[in-house]
Amino acid sequence: MAGNSIAATIARRGGKATLIISGARLLDPAQGLDTIADVTIEKGRITRIGKAAGADGESGAELIDADGCLLLPGFVDPHVHLRTPGREDEEDIASGTRAAAAGGYVTICAMPNTEPVVDNAAVLQSLIEQAESEAAVRVAFMGSISAGLAGERLSDIWDLADAGAVAFTDDGRPLADGGLLRAACQAARLVGLPLSLHCEDLPLSGGGQMNEGAVSAELGLAGIPCASETAAIAHDLQVAAYEEARVHVAHVSCAASLGSIEAAREAGAAVTCEATPHHLALSDEAVRGLDSNFKMNPPLRSEGDRRALVQALAAGTIDCVGSDHAPHADQEKEVPFEEAPFGVIGLETAFPVLYTDLVEAGELPLEVLVRAMSTNPAAAFGLPVPAIAEGGEASLCLVDTAEEFRIDPEDFQSKSRHTAFAGRMVRGRVLMTIAAGRVTHRLKDRAGS
Repeated sequence: MAGNSIAATIARRGGKATLIISGARLLDPAQGLDTIADVTIEKGRITRIGKAAGADGESGAELIDADGCLLLPGFVDPHVHLRTPGREDEEDIASGTRAAAAGGYVTICAMPNTEPVVDNAAVLQSLIEQAESEAAVRVAFMGSISAGLAGERLSDIWDLADAGAVAFTDDGRPLADGGLLRAACQAARLVGLPLSLHCEDLPLSGGGQMNEGAVSAELGLAGIPCASETAAIAHDLQVAAYEEARVHVAHVSCAASLGSIEAAREAGAAVTCEATPHHLALSDEAVRGLDSNFKMNPPLRSEGDRRALVQALAAGTIDCVGSDHAPHADQEKEVPFEEAPFGVIGLETAFPVLYTDLVEAGELPLEVLVRAMSTNPAAAFGLPVPAIAEGGEASLCLVDTAEEFRIDPEDFQSKSRHTAFAGRMVRGRVLMTIAAGRVTHRLKDRAGS
């Protein structure tokens, strides 16, 4: 579709970077690259990988001493709520993309469950224009599957595709009507774009507050069983496979869901899926303190489910990490657990948490994590694929994996502070992000002035 060329927008403020990143470990599994070398960037493009001319500081390029650091292809997040339009008190394009840049992201996909909903070209075009003036990183916008997220009739799928939507989703609400899902699959196939599906059987969820299991029973909280997810995934993937549609399963949380995804792929279906950092790093044991920062949908599941998700990520069944960054206002979250809304933020903590909890712990190869946070989500949604390659656009992040630091929500760029990882000691701090050739984040005390 013609609109894809403008789907991923970024503000044009600031000049393209000219600098030399010296002595970093360059890791780009998709390029077969794992070496220590200099990277020369001129006017936003990678012009040389190897010993840089002028690396002694005599050239006009800024020299970044990256000895001991990791240089990675920039991250791509397939699942972000920017709350714009309508709830700019919770997040907006400027603050949300600054948060993304601070987390090493160069592209994010924005969900359409806003006020108004992104269900027509006029709303989408307004957001694209706003991103072109405010966004620190590329923003790819998804349109809603159903008009007003009501689940009754399709949005203006063809107009949204022409205007630049990269996918369609009713994230936050499942498509309960199988006929509507079938129509959505047909429309998405015709415009050549994927659907991102929130798979949940709401009657099975039954108004629950957390995972149904031993912990919910002990706390006396209504539970959400894994069956609400697994039944919906099995149903939705059968419909999608029948219609030969490309689909992406959002925020997989249960071990039993993985079999349906594997079976759909074996049957030839075009299916990608994601897991969130909180589902990969936490279990429902974290809810015992009744802190609303551990309330999300789908909920934190059992330790067995968490381990199964990590193993599935390592094996490639789960191919993407999506933060499901979901900001809320303080007054919304600072209420009793049962009254608080679902959702926590995650852009600024995703890599350090997963690097520390999974890679350093020996549960996940670093190369797998990099692919799942960069190459794979970009490919799933037809977005620019970040790469460390000569001649390519510089969309990179520089990471310090040596120094331990404490996650402090007061340091966040996001307007929201509601993270499930506050106070955690982690490694993997993002020192610099270069998005579309521009330096969009720099930790000044570590990556130059």
